[in-house]
Amino acid sequence: MTHPANLLPPQTWKASWKVLFRFVFIYFIIQCVPLDIRYFVGLFHIHWLELSFRDIFYLTRYSPKFVSGNAPFNSFADWGIAAFIALTGTLVWTYFDKARQQYNQLYYWLRVIVRYRLAIGVIAYGLLKLFPQQLPYPSISQLNTQYGDLSAWKIFAMSTGVVPSMEAFLGLVETVAGLLLLNRRTATIGAGVIITFTGNVFMSNLAYEGGEYVYSFYLVVLALFLLSYDIIRIISLLTLEQPTAPNTVRPYLPQPWHRGLKFALKTLFIFFFVGLYGYKTYASYRNAGYQYPKTPGLEHAAGIYNVSTFRINNQEIPYSLTDSVRWKDVVFERWATLSIRSNRYVHPDLADTEEIYTNDADKNYELAGSVSRHYYSYGIDTGRQIIFLQNKNRHHQREKLVLHYIRPDSSRIILSGTNEKQDSVYAVLDKIDKKYPLIEGRRKPLKL
Repeated sequence: MTHPANLLPPQTWKASWKVLFRFVFIYFIIQCVPLDIRYFVGLFHIHWLELSFRDIFYLTRYSPKFVSGNAPFNSFADWGIAAFIALTGTLVWTYFDKARQQYNQLYYWLRVIVRYRLAIGVIAYGLLKLFPQQLPYPSISQLNTQYGDLSAWKIFAMSTGVVPSMEAFLGLVETVAGLLLLNRRTATIGAGVIITFTGNVFMSNLAYEGGEYVYSFYLVVLALFLLSYDIIRIISLLTLEQPTAPNTVRPYLPQPWHRGLKFALKTLFIFFFVGLYGYKTYASYRNAGYQYPKTPGLEHAAGIYNVSTFRINNQEIPYSLTDSVRWKDVVFERWATLSIRSNRYVHPDLADTEEIYTNDADKNYELAGSVSRHYYSYGIDTGRQIIFLQNKNRHHQREKLVLHYIRPDSSRIILSGTNEKQDSVYAVLDKIDKKYPLIEGRRKPLKL
């Protein structure tokens, strides 16, 4: 079999190839290798004796950030700055390294860096889905929020969350694709899967107004770079049906300790970003996940309640679809969250990026992307039968209520107390025995 000469690793590169490689090398080193001092500041603030999957997750999500802003990821402007730095470095490099014949070994190690950077990026998200907790099952409040009051991204998240097995499958695909990158022989397959899978995530972010479109496209670009190495051979073999040379570029490791060090680093990498992170992610899943608070709510109170009586400053307000003061219904979650639906304005929380909070008060997944309910976290003084409510929305954090509760029977709760304006509040809540077809099952006989 005759191999096309242009498909073999060339001993001497064309001048244009060398210039292009210098630019690509500097650009991807900037994009993949943590050079930002803020990354190391975060690294040194990790409590390694109490390491959580949250700490590892944020380590995997690094991307350089040159332009200040609130976005957790870099923007396309940062990409432009990285390209400008790479272009400047290319000019200097070309001036001082004109005699170089080829960069085969350097190209190999650049691919290694990109492979491992891409692997931890997709595995970090893949394991959050494999143990389905990134998009959890909708809460009672979310199930009782009108479709039009939800953002496009929240609808997408809830639609996936109602099918945990599907979410786990998506996580499996993402995780396996990342693992394929850890071996040189299977990296091209992994890159191809990621381009398809993460490319779909990128398009979903655009279509549903998600906040991670820059980061997902960043992962796609890394995968495209990896696939470009083999794409000519793949097209030649599968499309043109021509003889194709195998990949013959190998790392040059002349000393035994070089190979030992390579093996040790790879083992440590897999242990930390796959084994340890996977174990801790699974432990989080077994402990009810991270999106919803963990503090238990009022005992045996979970459900939706109709507000049959409502008074402000001892003045009764009848039910109204338009009144901005009167409560329409109230939901007690299983955890210490209470949501109130009313016609009062809710400043939208546009938290549409993946964040992992440790404190219950900071967890905003349940209220993000919804505008018809006010969500309150609460503490309970069971001795005095008082609940202390704090609005969870950062735009309404001044809102606090102190309410005494009475439970005449298992289906009624009476709340009375004051709000942040010192207005007296009185509400009679009657539990609704609501059946959810989504939970009961569409194929089972159901009487509403």
